[in-house]
Amino acid sequence: MSFSETLKAATWGDHEAAEGESYLGELMGGRLSEQEYGEMVAQHYFAYLALDGAAKALAGHPVAGRFVFPELFREPALERDLAAIYGAGWRERITPSKSTRTLVARIEQVADWPGGYIAHHYTRYLGDLSGGQFIRMELQKIYGYRKGGGVDFYIFDEVGSLPRFKDEYRARLDALELDEREQQRIIREVKLAYQLNTEVLAELLHAVKAAA
Repeated sequence: MSFSETLKAATWGDHEAAEGESYLGELMGGRLSEQEYGEMVAQHYFAYLALDGAAKALAGHPVAGRFVFPELFREPALERDLAAIYGAGWRERITPSKSTRTLVARIEQVADWPGGYIAHHYTRYLGDLSGGQFIRMELQKIYGYRKGGGVDFYIFDEVGSLPRFKDEYRARLDALELDEREQQRIIREVKLAYQLNTEVLAELLHAVKAAA
C-alpha cells in the first residue's frame, strides 16, 4: 500500500473512536446551546493558533513546507465564528482547557520534526475537509448560521475542489521518502493526535454534563 493508505488503515480505529459517543454526538443531535458550541470553537481557536503558527515557521522547510497551505489557515475564520457566537468581546470570554493546553504543548513540542508537524496537520485538516463538511451542514440547520460567522471554520472556499485538494494532499504524503521506522513514528504521532483531540471533546462533554 501507499503511505497514505497505510496511514489511514493504521489509524482508522482511532479516527472512529474520536467520532464515537461524545460531545460531537450531543452537538449534532441539537442538544447543545450556542454558547456550548462556542466552547468547541474556542478550543479549536487555540489549537489552530499553534498548528498554523508551526506551519508559518516551517514554510521554507524542504519537507514540512510541502504541507504548508496558507489557504487552509483557520485563525481568521475562527475569529469570525467566535465574534458571531459571543459578540465583540469574545477574546475575554475564552480560555484554553487543560486538554487543549496539552494538545498545544504537543504540537509545539514536535514542530521541529517534519513528521510530527505533518501528523498533526493531517489529523486536523483531513478531518475538517471530510467529515467537517457534514458537521457544517448540520450546524447550519441547528443554529441557522450562514457564511460570514458561526461555521466559517468549516468553509474552505480558497481551496477550490475539496476532493481534488485531498487527492493532492495524499499524493504529497505518498511522495515522502520515508523508511519503515519513520513511517511508524508518524503513524504513532497521528494516533496520539487523535487521542489528544478526543480528550479535548471529552472535557467539553464533561463540562456540559456538569452544568446540566
